Amino acid sequence: FKIREGEIITLLGRNGMGKSTTIKCVMGMLATHTGDVTFSGTPLAGKRSFEIARLGIGLVPEGRMVFPTLSVEENLVATAANRHSSSSLFDLERVYQFFPRLKERRTNMGNQLSGGEQQMVAIGRALMTNPRLLILDEATEGLAPLVRDDIWRVLGELRKAGGMSMIIVDKNLAPLLQLADHHYVIEKGRV
Repeated sequence: FKIREGEIITLLGRNGMGKSTTIKCVMGMLATHTGDVTFSGTPLAGKRSFEIARLGIGLVPEGRMVFPTLSVEENLVATAANRHSSSSLFDLERVYQFFPRLKERRTNMGNQLSGGEQQMVAIGRALMTNPRLLILDEATEGLAPLVRDDIWRVLGELRKAGGMSMIIVDKNLAPLLQLADHHYVIEKGRV
């Protein structure tokens, strides 16, 4: 599949069909056995995850992976960067505008947060890298409906702002249909 600048695509499919594996291959967490992965003309094969992230790919991983012994604010700034001189910079204030709850909880440790708050931190942390491509693996899995709505609102605002491409894996089809430009169904590792 292909994603163009500013586009939003979804990866859909039943459990075990290869969605997360695909994302891990893009991010250099798993080696590809066939096919090619390129980003802005740069082949990603053989690159380590941090090198791929530095090229401008932000990941919101399945399971959130929030640092439990860092505060919300420390989690957000831990990987902050603006390597590509983004004109619409994501900084703490902008992340707090998207997620006001995080500003209220900014001194709380990662392990003191609800699952929804941890997901907000994971999204905010990825945004603070000022990515050109944002990948969300299971964006709203296991979250309360109000938190899901908050996340869909933020993704909609990011879409309106334009410029950032996104790959979203999620099981909530209705919001994905409104948000994304293209949908790719993966079955047994095939698109």
